[in-house]
Amino acid sequence: MVIGRAPFSEDELAVLATHMQEIVAANEPIRKVRVPLEEARAYFREQRADDKLRLLEFRDKDYLVLYTLRGQRDYYYGYMVPSTGYLTTFSLQPYSNGFVLRYPRRENPGVIYPEGESPKLATVFEQSAEWLDLLGIEDIGQLNQAIKAGRARELVLVAEALHEQRVASIAMEVARLHREQCVRLVLIAGPSSSGKTTFSKRLAVQLMAQGLKPYPLALDNYFVDREKTPRDANGDFDFEALHALDLDLFNAQLFDLMEGREVQLPRFNFISGRREPGEVVQLSAAHVLLLEGIHGMNPALVRDLPGSCTYRVYVSALTQLNIDRHNRVPTTDLRLLRRIVRDARTRGYSAVDTLARWPSVREGEKRYIFPYQEHADVMFNSALVYELAVLRPLAEPLLLQVGATSPHYIEAKRLLSFLRWVLPLDGDLIPDNSLLREFVGGSILRDYMPGEGSAPK
Repeated sequence: MVIGRAPFSEDELAVLATHMQEIVAANEPIRKVRVPLEEARAYFREQRADDKLRLLEFRDKDYLVLYTLRGQRDYYYGYMVPSTGYLTTFSLQPYSNGFVLRYPRRENPGVIYPEGESPKLATVFEQSAEWLDLLGIEDIGQLNQAIKAGRARELVLVAEALHEQRVASIAMEVARLHREQCVRLVLIAGPSSSGKTTFSKRLAVQLMAQGLKPYPLALDNYFVDREKTPRDANGDFDFEALHALDLDLFNAQLFDLMEGREVQLPRFNFISGRREPGEVVQLSAAHVLLLEGIHGMNPALVRDLPGSCTYRVYVSALTQLNIDRHNRVPTTDLRLLRRIVRDARTRGYSAVDTLARWPSVREGEKRYIFPYQEHADVMFNSALVYELAVLRPLAEPLLLQVGATSPHYIEAKRLLSFLRWVLPLDGDLIPDNSLLREFVGGSILRDYMPGEGSAPK
């Protein structure tokens, strides 16, 4: 995005794309050079690259690896291709008063997948930028400076207060819609390790502060009997498919619950692969159903209910905190680090185990979550400005155990290369109701069940 200019025209973008294609066709080499740290600092000082200088202030090695191309030098934490001739597939797309550079995904390097407009997601990123501006943290260098200056406690408290304000505002909106148009169902969805579980419980607390009675409904209990489960392309059961759920029963019971009728909920037996009778429930007019699941944004999940009865919340970790202006930390990496730490703590998984499972997790997100994210009534950004500093001392030793012969070694090295720029932070500063506690442990909400005992007969 370019501040202070009109949006790029199609002609301007065409000229820019043509010039980029000429550079690709020239197949110019991208050279890697190791320079003394002081030389790197002098170079970036000359370039007036304050973000790089902030970063190098905390460099613990006496050298820096730079990449050079066409007379330009810069630092990049990832791996570069050997020459521009590899970069054949890209497109430029107008966006706001700037443009988006689109390129293929790693798993299919010759294809650019179509992307729809995501105005709600863009609004969340803008809000995240405002939060960072409020905290005075633009990049990892500034985060390190704040930690070094003894501001860590303040950062944690303010970041957590911003989260709590946002959760409270969502609860107030649900309460208003409950009064004005009888919203009785809150659907919560988001990708893996976005913090949906803790968000749901914190939302429940705020709903109770609004005089409502939240009642969680477990979507997993509506699985069809195992032999009726859809199968994927490999012939395996696809438990993430929408029709792995008994949608007829689910919608009928939702309607009865919201009408105040007595309902016997199902309970799925994961050993036998069949549903069994569960508890008998009857909701009052003050009850609001909370439902967390991957299909929460998909309108087909609650196909029989009027839209005025439902409210959808999309939760994801949309970090804006980058290493510097030229080195972005993908939101996916933040979620992956959260999952590596949680898997090791709760399941005994190694980093290799989590890295091996991650592609299939991501594939499920692309199929069942991301296409529907813009159906959300509101989005909640679960990223915390300080969390990389807390995750580093927990994730780093796990990633260091990935051996050089592992197929996941390069990915582990990539994660380590940016994580090591962050000064570590003591996790004791984290409040016990923080969303981050879902991953690092010690959450006061871990065994909390919203509305427990308030609805069953």
